[in-house]
Amino acid sequence: MEMQTTVLIVDDEPDIRELIRLYLTNEGYHVLEAADGREALELTRQHTVDLMILDVMMPGMEGMEVCVRIRKTQWMPIIMLTAKTGDLDKIQGLAVGADDYVTKPFNPLELVARVKSQLRRYKQYTNAAPVQKNLLSIGGVTLHPEKRQVWVHGQPVHLTPREFDIVALLFRHPGVVFPSEEIYERVWGEPMLTSNNTIMVHIRKIREKIEDDPKNPAIVLTVWGVGYKAAAHSHPGRDE
Repeated sequence: MEMQTTVLIVDDEPDIRELIRLYLTNEGYHVLEAADGREALELTRQHTVDLMILDVMMPGMEGMEVCVRIRKTQWMPIIMLTAKTGDLDKIQGLAVGADDYVTKPFNPLELVARVKSQLRRYKQYTNAAPVQKNLLSIGGVTLHPEKRQVWVHGQPVHLTPREFDIVALLFRHPGVVFPSEEIYERVWGEPMLTSNNTIMVHIRKIREKIEDDPKNPAIVLTVWGVGYKAAAHSHPGRDE
């Protein structure tokens, strides 16, 4: 029997928690609730949480701080929930490790759809396919796809969820060149409608964390005019 998926709702407004809980339980999810950030952190220590819906504005510990603390040890998808509408707030939430952002007031059906989408992408890396349980290694960089952990020369390194997904995609297909548009569509799960620098910025941050010499990468390589690839061999290469 398949284990029930657990979603943690973190919001200081009981009515909001109740509304979300009703829709999620109707979809068959097991729901936990927390009224503040500290309670949320305690619940994540006591239970296996598959996804978190996290309010930004809460008394005591705000959602941004909760997200930062969670990301030190756990990689479940986090959907930020907030009354703020500014792009800066959204960017800040994504920068600290959130995977999606929903603005209040929200359509509960849309929130449920986003929950399903995030869980579907997350489980691509955590389900039981044997290849996903194997360690992926290139050079001195090793990934554990199931636990979403990364080591560089044996030392643990923190990647954001998006950064991890990009590296995992490239490491699963060493030597295969992925255009930026395809990387975006596979990792974000939606078309890249306009040309932007999102992938380039993420690749730069990844290199700063995993390459011995980020300016002369040997692991994540650029194929100019085409896209990016992981080095095809375990020994250091050089950027093309």
